[in-house]
Amino acid sequence: MNNKRRSGANHSMGVELIPEELRTRYRFEERGHSTAILQSDFRQEFKEVLDVLRAFKLRRSDILTPGGGRSPIPIFIDGFLGKVGWGEKSFDVKITVDGHPVPIPTHKIDNFKNRVGVEVEWNNKTEFYDRDLNNFRLLNSLNVLSVGVIITRVSELQKLFDEIGKGASYGASTTHWDKLIPKVDGGGAGQCPLLLVGLGLECYDAGC
Repeated sequence: MNNKRRSGANHSMGVELIPEELRTRYRFEERGHSTAILQSDFRQEFKEVLDVLRAFKLRRSDILTPGGGRSPIPIFIDGFLGKVGWGEKSFDVKITVDGHPVPIPTHKIDNFKNRVGVEVEWNNKTEFYDRDLNNFRLLNSLNVLSVGVIITRVSELQKLFDEIGKGASYGASTTHWDKLIPKVDGGGAGQCPLLLVGLGLECYDAGC
């Protein structure tokens, strides 16, 4: 997949910091100079995100896994990151009004390490994008998150799903790239720097 301009803005100006081998396998876009921030301030975390992308394969058998449970795809990515120190993180955020604490509901981040958050949205309801982006926005404004990363599937995979008989399991209203970008460009994450990663056909392995 290529990294072209969208809506007249170059959202890929920093992704040249990502090795070409990965840029040929994944679709990348960034907001708020996220790649430069990762490269300069969070080198180890950046390396680990790139390492899991190197290791990942979109296996035919994983796509064909029956529904009803968590997909092997986020299980692999979360498991890989967990082995190098990432973990689920919940934030207890409150404000005080006239001396009374007022809790602000926030959802956990599935993968968090040293001010970087990674969410994997493979085949969820699109409201999960709203949750992720809102969490990134709030936590960035509170100065506890520097970069948010969302890994999702590219929309063009629907053709593959249809061909292998799984099209009905991956509807147009579920999480995929063309649903994510309007939410990002609509300001869902506020000023939080974002790295967006699309899993596509270049990751696909039909033989396993």
